[in-house]
Amino acid sequence: MFSSQFSMILTKKGWLILYSHAPEGYICPFCLIAKGIENEHVQTKQSDVIYRDEFITAFINVATWGINKGNVIIIPNNHYENLYDLPSNYSSKIHDFEKRVAIAFKEVYKCAGVSSRQHNEPAGNQDVWHYHLHVFPRYKDDNLYAMERTATTINERAVYAKQLKKYFS
Repeated sequence: MFSSQFSMILTKKGWLILYSHAPEGYICPFCLIAKGIENEHVQTKQSDVIYRDEFITAFINVATWGINKGNVIIIPNNHYENLYDLPSNYSSKIHDFEKRVAIAFKEVYKCAGVSSRQHNEPAGNQDVWHYHLHVFPRYKDDNLYAMERTATTINERAVYAKQLKKYFS
């Protein structure tokens, strides 16, 4: 990053300027989660964290869609706003762990499939200005993408966090 407002990447056609979409004074909740901090800026609790190493943190999402409960978000521990800023070594770590989560879902949740999604910029439906990858357990006819987002309680998330922590321990 050259400033808090934009970054530049070199493409085959020259430099591309990428603007930061985080509002002025933005307190990144995912940076706080990665650092183990709980406060009023973070809905996720440290008890939701299922995995952490020096590069990435994974946790049970505070939101759910329909029957796709226990979905996981994977983040880099360092702050990168979106895919454009994310270094390749972090991308590899995130996607390697995505595969591990997918296998865990199959074994622990007994789901029929797995979907992943990642959003960039406002037009791409990004709503937290820190790169993150969603991993969802899928079930036959679950209509995941037609469902409304709903909040979960810490007790609801604890059931899934406990199962996945045990799996990854």
